[in-house]
Amino acid sequence: MSTVHEPTTTAGAVTAAVGLSVWPASTRERPHGDLAVGGVPLAELADRFGTPVYVLDEAEVRDRCRTYRDAFPDAEVLYAAKAFLCRAMAHWMDEEGLGLDVCSAGELELAVIAGFPPERIVLHGNAKSPHDLETALRLGVGRIVIDSPSEIARLAAAVGPHGHQKVMVRVVPGISAGGHEKIRTGTDDQKFGLSIADGYAAHAIARILGQPQLELTGLHCHLGSQITGVKPYLGAVRRMVGLMSRLHEQHGLVLPEIDLGGGHGIAYRPGEQALDLTMLAGRVRAELREACATAGLPVPRLIIEPGRAIAGPAGIALYRVLSVKHTGEHVFVAVDGGMSDNPRPALYGVRYAPRLIGRRSTAAPARVTVVGRHCEAGDVLAADADLPADVRPGDLLAVPVAGAYHLSMASGYNLVGRPPVVAVRDGRARLLVRRESLEDVRRRDVGL
Repeated sequence: MSTVHEPTTTAGAVTAAVGLSVWPASTRERPHGDLAVGGVPLAELADRFGTPVYVLDEAEVRDRCRTYRDAFPDAEVLYAAKAFLCRAMAHWMDEEGLGLDVCSAGELELAVIAGFPPERIVLHGNAKSPHDLETALRLGVGRIVIDSPSEIARLAAAVGPHGHQKVMVRVVPGISAGGHEKIRTGTDDQKFGLSIADGYAAHAIARILGQPQLELTGLHCHLGSQITGVKPYLGAVRRMVGLMSRLHEQHGLVLPEIDLGGGHGIAYRPGEQALDLTMLAGRVRAELREACATAGLPVPRLIIEPGRAIAGPAGIALYRVLSVKHTGEHVFVAVDGGMSDNPRPALYGVRYAPRLIGRRSTAAPARVTVVGRHCEAGDVLAADADLPADVRPGDLLAVPVAGAYHLSMASGYNLVGRPPVVAVRDGRARLLVRRESLEDVRRRDVGL
């Protein structure tokens, strides 16, 4: 086990703590400018596994699961597997008592292969394929979230007249929330769900009630991603309970579940705002009780679906600097990864705070742009980043908050291969997902 030096309680240590505020709780500064996470020096991991490499702090993942369970003791917490999924992650979620929400047969089968109980899995998706539905029914998935009217007949036919499947309906509450227009999903001008305002949701629910093999257990919504305020969730509760009240009046229907989705915002850089989970839990519960009391309905069981908020802060991406280029007033620091392992800056304009590790620099900070190796002008990993002015080829850069939507959105661009994932805990490191090799690519290329 590597030696870890605890920071002292000096003014310098306070400054360091602020700088490490978005890093896993296990992060410690080491001599010579290195950092250790989970008791393992990051420079050691880069040497052992190569770069780029994703590092995932297992204890941080588990602690965040427990934080959700403590904040929502009476709710069902489902981990949004799209943020990042591998067999180990599914195993950790199972051990920590969370369920899973998945968006494809691939995610579903991987989780079940890892031993995750299918009855604790929910299948989402705005355009589920026949294979997705067949796999869900074959494996015995707990619930399927219906996202469009056409799914109702297809699912009922797949279940068969003597079968049974629990379903929810994804509704659009007409609330705009989220950190970027491309990740706002609670309004009527995007592809997900059925609108409450225009009656499509109520019409779909009436059709489901006409299919005895489909058991409607509740309503589902998802407002978007990177939401840092509580207010949008309270508005969603009110509108969903309003629909529940109308369904009760029209059909005598009492739904036992309400799913508010996820989208809980996290900080990617020191000083950024994150969603206050304790406040969210308290105010959502109070709003749900009040709205149900006004409507004369029993309080349904709450379901939430955090993904990024569990995986994101537990991950770090490590890169090796390949070149430093001065162009006019700009300084470009190019690394051996890029948009193939993290497309989020190009897609959403996300900003990160990379840090030099592996050596201690006394140079003044300089404003630089950290760019990737790919043949795209938009291949930027961190714009306006502060790094030591003497950053040079061969240096190591560490990017915190890299556990969500990095590997899960990684591509095969330029055939550089997707990075490996390494878990750290208690001074030990182990490989979870190996690096994608050219041999992997060659095996898929079957034509000549």
